[in-house]
Amino acid sequence: MESFLFQALIYLGAAVIAVPIAARLGLGSVLGYLAAGILIGPVFGLVGETQDLQHFAEFGVVMMLFLIGLELEPRALWDMRHRLLGLGGAQVLVTMGLVTAAAYALGQPGTDSIAIGMILALSSTAIVLQTLNEKRLMQTAGGRSSFSVLLTQDIAVIPMLALLPLLGSGHVDDGGGHGGGAEVAGDTTAAAHAQTMTQMIESLPGWGITLMTIGAVAAIIIAGVFGTRPVFRYIHRARLRELYTALALLIVISISYVMTLVGLSPALGAFLAGVVLANSEFRHELESDIEPFKGLLLGLFFITVGAGISFPLLFEQPFTIMGLALGLMLLKGAVLYGLAHIFSLGRRNRWLFTLGLAQAGEFGFVLTSFSVQTGVLGRGISELLLLVIAMSMLLTPLFFILWEQINARLSDGREESAPADEIDHQAPIIIAGVGRFGQVVNRMLQLAGFETTVLDHDLDTIQLMRKFGFKGFFGDPTRPELLHAAGLDEAKVLVCTMDEPKNVTALVKYARKARPDLHIIARAYDRNHVYELYRAGADDIVREVFDSSLRAGRYVLENIGLSEFEAAELEKAFFKIDRSALRELAKLWKPGVPISKNEPYMERARALNADLESALSAKYDELRGQREIDSNDEDTDEGLGDKDDEAAQVA
Repeated sequence: MESFLFQALIYLGAAVIAVPIAARLGLGSVLGYLAAGILIGPVFGLVGETQDLQHFAEFGVVMMLFLIGLELEPRALWDMRHRLLGLGGAQVLVTMGLVTAAAYALGQPGTDSIAIGMILALSSTAIVLQTLNEKRLMQTAGGRSSFSVLLTQDIAVIPMLALLPLLGSGHVDDGGGHGGGAEVAGDTTAAAHAQTMTQMIESLPGWGITLMTIGAVAAIIIAGVFGTRPVFRYIHRARLRELYTALALLIVISISYVMTLVGLSPALGAFLAGVVLANSEFRHELESDIEPFKGLLLGLFFITVGAGISFPLLFEQPFTIMGLALGLMLLKGAVLYGLAHIFSLGRRNRWLFTLGLAQAGEFGFVLTSFSVQTGVLGRGISELLLLVIAMSMLLTPLFFILWEQINARLSDGREESAPADEIDHQAPIIIAGVGRFGQVVNRMLQLAGFETTVLDHDLDTIQLMRKFGFKGFFGDPTRPELLHAAGLDEAKVLVCTMDEPKNVTALVKYARKARPDLHIIARAYDRNHVYELYRAGADDIVREVFDSSLRAGRYVLENIGLSEFEAAELEKAFFKIDRSALRELAKLWKPGVPISKNEPYMERARALNADLESALSAKYDELRGQREIDSNDEDTDEGLGDKDDEAAQVA
């Protein structure tokens, strides 16, 4: 017990210390977890063998894929079929073929080379998705394409697990693998039953294993469609919050166990179950219950990867291992870049797709261990493979940092991956950027009968617009020649709604310089961006979430006793005062100086906040007083009415 508590103390302490430092340095949480693992393992030797803990931590990957499945309805999965089969399928097959050829050229036997090709063709779902979500890149074309390839790879694990035993080359597992659980003294009854069941399934003929596999998948689908609702209703009657969490964990663990018994990937089973439950009314409940466990176990998984790096072997063959890791990433990168070009990804998205997926993945650990257990690979080559996989995963966060540098240069240079459209339409309103924000603006204006010229640098977005009958032009709105072609010289209003704050500011600066009389409406990310746009010359500045936050606040006021009129008046008062304060503070704002270190700004902000509180309080008192007056007037009118009735009766 003391040993377990000490291990928990070391792992959690390392995560709590290292990850915030890595995040503050802009390195991301994944690199922080990996660095923490290296420090407590190879560097200071605070933890010993991590393989058993790593199998436990891999459950975080299973939970992550379950949550991904919950976000994907079956219809959405069907809509992705072209990218799954085309982009994802091509990546797996081409990479596997090239890695197999490279391994054979380096002297590995044919069957070993094929196994190595399968193992190294896969990328890290855990690292890539975690990093894409952290950096808000999941909704970009590169992020969506990366997700499609990762999903295809996870599905490809199934045939790989089926094919690997057929490649058995006579290697003997020397007992160091994880498959020797039956010989461990003190094996529990449950484990013994599980092993007996596994051996029984393995003893079946090929058609029997196939039927068992199909049956397991069918059972998961049927249970998800018909079984979850009655169980959730049963749990709901207990009205105990912890039972929902227990049920969510039970669903994921039971699915993983069933898939493991039939020799399939637990992560794939969890993903399949998530897709089945995506339309369930309990979807959000499941997400909120599983999310904390997923994050913690994923962090633990990354720590075990870092702690499991064999530095003695690395120091023994440093150039060989680093050369193999970098060579693998360059080879996969070349395949990925070529596929991104074939599938018409933009330049920024092409580099994101390439650098993000160039590593080997966590399923490589699983396949390597499985290959050793089934006699496909020998112990020596498997240890080398595990180290190459770990090193490539360790380099991945640095590749994302490299992508950020490339992206910044492409933005500064205003380069594009495809030629911009020839703009043959000009309108008095130009909308630059038609994402979630710009789409609403554009639809409202067009439905009101006004013509607009829409520009966006995301080709997928423009093509989707055209499918819905809205006209738009592909091109970077910050390029002067495109702006003038879109009618900047004659336009009355320019609406800047791009996602990237730097691009919005650059566009406002140029448009104001080119057209001092133009009315410019700009989308701001936050207060600092508001001040930048104010200096750049925007006429109307709309903070992304400010208006929706005001509306939410008004709804709260309406539901705690205020009338709709009173809530609306307070909302207007807050908006007017806050906007006035923002204009005043914009004059004190200094570019490049943190607000907390700008003393004049902070002093004036505190005073304006006190004024805002006093003004709102006075407005509320005024509204409440008016309500009392109106109430008294109604009572008086009712009393006069009664007296008039009495006088009429006397007459």
